Amino acid sequence: MSKNAGYIYAVATADTKGRELFYVSDCIAKTGADVLTVDLSTQPVMPSEADFPPELIADFHPDGRNAVFCGDRGRAIDAMALAFKIFLNKRSDLLGVIGLGGSGGTALITPAMQALPIGIPKVMVSTMASGDVSGYVGASDISMLNSVTDVAGLNRISRRVLANAAHQVAGAVLWDVEEDPNENPALGLTMFGVTTPCIQHVSAALEKDYDCVVFHATGSGGMAMEKLTASYMLSGLLDLTTTEVCDLLFGGVLACDDTRFDALASAEPPCVISCGALDMVNFGHADSVPEKYADRLFYHHNAQVTLMRTTVEENVALATWIADKLNRCQGKIVFLIPEGGFSALDAPGQAFWSPEADRAFITTLEDRLVQTAKRKILRVPYNINDREFAQIAVEQFRQLAKEY
Repeated sequence: MSKNAGYIYAVATADTKGRELFYVSDCIAKTGADVLTVDLSTQPVMPSEADFPPELIADFHPDGRNAVFCGDRGRAIDAMALAFKIFLNKRSDLLGVIGLGGSGGTALITPAMQALPIGIPKVMVSTMASGDVSGYVGASDISMLNSVTDVAGLNRISRRVLANAAHQVAGAVLWDVEEDPNENPALGLTMFGVTTPCIQHVSAALEKDYDCVVFHATGSGGMAMEKLTASYMLSGLLDLTTTEVCDLLFGGVLACDDTRFDALASAEPPCVISCGALDMVNFGHADSVPEKYADRLFYHHNAQVTLMRTTVEENVALATWIADKLNRCQGKIVFLIPEGGFSALDAPGQAFWSPEADRAFITTLEDRLVQTAKRKILRVPYNINDREFAQIAVEQFRQLAKEY
């Protein structure tokens, strides 16, 4: 069981969801876990039965409580969300958090959850949980639970769902996983289907010395790695698959956001980076590809995944964007360029083989990236999936880690 002293924070807008909030609190308390309640009502509640009334939370807004209690619901929700985010991240006694809400409550609560470190239990019971929850979850480990009924009173359905959620967060806190002091340092790696052999080779070579944490380069994967890097939970990176930048710049469906590589600049872990799968932009089924790309080269991976080959001009834009980002990084970086192709499809005889497009990326990167004693570019005459490329990537990382 958890040996840590602290509390589970149960959160809702008690002016409309007070019965549900205190029911969840009671369920948590019956497990033996300690719980505190937080009221995020966007208007003053006098008096509030919650341990933390809305006035107290609103005072955490940089502009004070009047920014929250402004009379405009939309502005009030945004302001209270910011105040709660600041409040929650100052709580040194927080062991877990559970939120209850509809669309407004979910928008109020989840930004603060996203800002918490990975591993702290986070459960959000929401009427929005059966749809697209990417905006609520982000790169965090929030567990979204569909409320089934509206969060509007207690009944035979809602009591069961809310009790399950309460027991879920209490169980995660009471039966937490203790850290192994002898565990190897964590190493972040990025992988896509067309760079899988590369990452398999790298992981096999490093797994005796590192806990290899592989992130699927699908937008959320890169953002999750950025979050862990910024939290100093990764001791190094082999960010060999940077394809998410293609989707960001050219409208693909697996895009990162414009903070990609920012954690590399702030945390400065030793990093070997490469251009894995920069030969492609990802779309859904063929009919979903924007009309402006009708005359482009495509590869139909399956019925729901269509890949588009990046052009010379797009590779120039990719190299420019990445170089400008990496120029802000002061840590140790080696950018490893596989001259034999950026993916399994970008190889002699394969659908996306285009030395001209690859050369546009390489020459632009070399022109734009400012090389220093800590920031270097290294060309190698292999495809990214060749075992020799992986061996060089491992050697370069070990050297950077040794100097770190």
